[in-house]
Amino acid sequence: MVFANAARNIGIVVAVLALLGWLVYVFANLRRAKPEVGSEIELAPNRKPFYDDDKLETKRLDRALGWGVALLVVVGVGLPLYWLAEPGRQSGAITNFDATIAGWGEELFATTAAGGFNCAGCHGAEGIGGVANYTFTDPLTGEVRTVPWSAPALQTVLYKFSEDELRYILVYGRPFSPMSAWGLAGGGPMNDQQIDSLIEYIKSFQITPEEAQAEVQAALDTAMASGQYDSEGEALFNLTAGQGAYNCARCHTRGWSFGEPQVSGGGAFGPNLTGGSTVRQFPDVSSQVQFIQNGSENGKVYGVNGQGSGRMPGFGQILTEEQVQAIVDYERGL
Repeated sequence: MVFANAARNIGIVVAVLALLGWLVYVFANLRRAKPEVGSEIELAPNRKPFYDDDKLETKRLDRALGWGVALLVVVGVGLPLYWLAEPGRQSGAITNFDATIAGWGEELFATTAAGGFNCAGCHGAEGIGGVANYTFTDPLTGEVRTVPWSAPALQTVLYKFSEDELRYILVYGRPFSPMSAWGLAGGGPMNDQQIDSLIEYIKSFQITPEEAQAEVQAALDTAMASGQYDSEGEALFNLTAGQGAYNCARCHTRGWSFGEPQVSGGGAFGPNLTGGSTVRQFPDVSSQVQFIQNGSENGKVYGVNGQGSGRMPGFGQILTEEQVQAIVDYERGL
């Protein structure tokens, strides 16, 4: 930013000096000009007698050459000084551009009352997580119900999904949840530029992996101290760790998101993990560990006959390898 401001100031000084020089030149010529009186033939510049060589080649020529040297110095010194700071100016322009786009995204993310699309109404200010009322038809009873749906925090979402995967979620939404499609391609109201602005704003409030790991560990310690869970793997599978919003049950346990969990790991948005299905999908334990760490990639093969859709997040930057191993041990025993 310092370089960018310096470059801008130098450019302004050079422009002002050039303008002043031009004004002085015009003013001087206007003062020397005489009103033409009489015949154009007699007074036309190319027909009038001009200065003789003695006058042209002394003070007048020296003055013209002096002005030329002065302006050359301005150009010769000003331009190198300007371009010396050009890399800083360009990087500053990029930073300012990203900040501007993120500002637009913040306006889109805001609640409806604040003129936004109400992302904050579900996910909380700066994506800290929240609760949204969701009306759906219960697939088991056919009853139409409204439940308080726990919307995830977004402050680690770009550690779990790539930018393209996040864009896909924003454009097409999450079926069978309050997360509707927001992009035009998915039937939503936002164009591509608005989606990009929203992603840029989400980038701005990501916490560090170290902060996320610390939150997971704190939540895990609290969960184990409560005596609610038999193993760390079970606790990690089910808990929500503050802004990290980490858990497997959100996708793999029906009813977890609105406080009515059914069969643990029995499947919902994500596949059923019970009855030894994870063992059949991942005969090799290390391959399952890697899958949880890296997540799925659209079209990429995983396990036995598995093809990624990009919907499975990766937790390698949020969980330690020991924590992932504990989850794997729990899932393989379901």
